[in-house]
Amino acid sequence: MTPAARALAHVRALGAAGELPVPEARITVSFHPDRLLGDGRTVAERLAADGVYRSQFETGISNGGLTAYPGGDRDRWEQRMFAGAYPSSTRAGRPLYGGLNLAGHPDGASPRFGSCHLRLRPSVLRRATFSHGDSFTEPTVVGTADAFGTIRQALLEQVARTGQALAVAASGPAQWVQALTVPRIAAGRAMDDYVEAQIHGGIDLAADVEAVVCDPAFSGTPTAAHLAAVAPLEWHPGFVLEAAAFPGDLRGPDAARLARVLDAEIIDAAVIGVATHRTGHFSAFGTSAEVLQLLKYLWHILVLRGRPRP
Repeated sequence: MTPAARALAHVRALGAAGELPVPEARITVSFHPDRLLGDGRTVAERLAADGVYRSQFETGISNGGLTAYPGGDRDRWEQRMFAGAYPSSTRAGRPLYGGLNLAGHPDGASPRFGSCHLRLRPSVLRRATFSHGDSFTEPTVVGTADAFGTIRQALLEQVARTGQALAVAASGPAQWVQALTVPRIAAGRAMDDYVEAQIHGGIDLAADVEAVVCDPAFSGTPTAAHLAAVAPLEWHPGFVLEAAAFPGDLRGPDAARLARVLDAEIIDAAVIGVATHRTGHFSAFGTSAEVLQLLKYLWHILVLRGRPRP
């Protein structure tokens, strides 16, 4: 049995009976297309050239924590979640992470992890595992597309506990909670209300991706041209926010100060991406790693407070 098959069987046994409640839901995998890899290419260039999506264990970059190495937190979480199916010494073939887009949000299930996303084909659902809560929280409520009952119950309990508004799908024999957040029609998105998806068996871009959905900040750029070579290119509404409107109480005063020195009145995904290539220009804010962390905070604020591009 392959590591992927062992991982799926383990998580399926932990779930409860129940099919995926929204059959048309897709897994989305968010990423920043203009971030630089160790070889000097951007993520978009590497995707177009390689034809596969790689994990942090191979790329060495992440829009979350950089803990994917033997003995690191990501390795430890995967050892626990998948009962040791993936040896610590393994780099290639690791699970890949996204979100289950139950609400059909145009900017994907989890935009906190990137301005663009891959929308995966329905066939990938059958080799994915899911968790109620991000894997860094070491969730215990898990399942698969055919053993989704435990996650379903957790979502219903979350709604009852928080009183959040719902979008409800009326199709099928019973109504189902389609999302824990109101679909985005104005400013801002919640960043943490998603069901995490772990994809096993890799992502072949030609076989597994039905579209690349991109922030309009990259329209007409080489980044968009590279992404168009990966899969059909679509656009979501995007996020923009005036530099002066970045608050000092959301991700700290340094993030707000950095927004004001990026030499742009309007901050969007592309402006932040350019800044990640020239962290030395912002040495007053700390080391390169510290500046990159602040730029990640700027993206979080853009998702939370930004509005769609006109």
